[in-house]
Formats: sequence, structure tokens, C-alpha cells
Amino acid sequence: MRPAMPEQGKRITVPASRKVALVTGAGQGIGRSIALRLAQDGFDIAVADLDGQAEKGAGVVAEIEALDRTAIFIAADVSKRDDVFAAVNTAAETLGGFDVIVNNAGIAQVTPMLEITADDLEKIFSINVNSVVWGIQAAVAKFDELGHAGKIISAASIAAIQGFPILGAYSASKFAVRGITQAAAQELAPRGITVNAYAPGIVGTGMWDLIDQKLSAINGKPRGQNLKENVEGIALGRIQTPEDVAKVVSFFAGPDSDYVTGQVLLVDGGMLYN
Repeated sequence: MRPAMPEQGKRITVPASRKVALVTGAGQGIGRSIALRLAQDGFDIAVADLDGQAEKGAGVVAEIEALDRTAIFIAADVSKRDDVFAAVNTAAETLGGFDVIVNNAGIAQVTPMLEITADDLEKIFSINVNSVVWGIQAAVAKFDELGHAGKIISAASIAAIQGFPILGAYSASKFAVRGITQAAAQELAPRGITVNAYAPGIVGTGMWDLIDQKLSAINGKPRGQNLKENVEGIALGRIQTPEDVAKVVSFFAGPDSDYVTGQVLLVDGGMLYN
């Protein structure tokens, strides 16, 4: 059963001590785990995702409500600036504040360098890069309006630290997130706003299932072999879970990271060493 959504424009009354976080791409995978972890940390959560993910998003809302936190689902296409600003405004108005944005939504592309098209680049940059810029802009506008600082956290990747073959466009988009994080951190430090990013490795989600499938079609290895070989290269000896990533986001969203900004933190079990 889908939980009841608040009426449009109706503000939910919540204790002043609670904080509000918006997580994009939170209908499933890493985004879902981040939303649940931040709820456990005491945040009320705006679960943002594409309209087509509304059913899954409603399920995440129900999971958060079971933790005795308040949550709403917001339909948003993060590649569209107006959608991101509207999502932040809705989160603040409905939940009674705004403290953290997690620019988590993203896609992967597995394409040899010589086959990348203009459409490929436009799509992956609009979702993986533009959305981070829109998220930063929308969050800062809201922090300024509310008269306080806040935290901006974005999804990078091990591919933000090292480029990977057949993931050229994806690597480029994540390198861009790394650069934007460093630049924004310096620009926004005078406002007391911190800007950081998390860099997952191989996470057991649908995205890596897709990567494995496409790599198999390109290099002829059996399905599962590419994933197996990559996991064997992880020092801690296991595939990463979405919860592993959520713990790092929890750190960035909480007070223990107040003196940390402009950083891209690898959370990969020991694949790269930066």
C-alpha cells in the first residue's frame, strides 16, 4: 500500500531539532541506502527520483516512516535545472527546513572510446554532471534563504580518480564531479557550506549488473566473469554493498565532517590508493 503523500503546498509539522536531507536517485540502490541511513541519523528525507520510480520511491518512504522519521517522494529529472530547484523548494516547504543535499543520481555507459557519440556524451553529462551543478546551486539558494550553512554531497566514483577503458565517457563525467566539488568547496567556504563527494568502487547493484553485461558483449567473456575478476582485485576481498557507501555519506552529512571540504573520499574496499 502506498503511503499517503502530503497535500500540495501543505507543510508537515516536525520538531525544530530535526534536520532535512534530499537524496536524488533514492528510489533504489545506493540512493535508497543513503536515504535510510540518514533517516537513522535523525534526518527527515525527501526521496527524489524519476516519476517512473514513484512506486519504488513510495516504498522507500514507507521504510523511512517505519524508522519514525518523516519522508516524502518528489518526482524529479535531475538533468533539468528547474526540476532540481523545484525538488529542493518542495523538500524545504513540506518538511520544514533544508540542511543537506545528496546529488546521488547517475548513470553508467559502457562504450569503447571510438564508438562514443554526441548523444552519449550529452546524456551522461546532463545526468552525472549538470545535475551536480544544479544541485549545488539549488541547495545554496535555499541555505541562503533560510539563513544558515549546509552540506553538499555528490556521487563521484573510482572512475573520478582513474580513467577506465570502455568507460571513457563515464570516467570523464566523474572526473568532472571531482573538479566541481573542489571548485565549489573553495567558493562556498566563506558561507560555511561544505562540499564533498564519495567515490564508490564495485557495488552490488543493478548498475554493475549492466556494466558486466555490456563488458561481456564487448570482450567476449562469460556473463559474471568481468565482475568476478574486478572483485578479486579488491583488497578487502568482497563486493561492496550500498550500505558501505551510505556510511561515508553519513559522515559527510554529520557534524564529524564539519572541518572537511573539497574532498573525494574513496570507498572501494582497497582498489585504488589516492
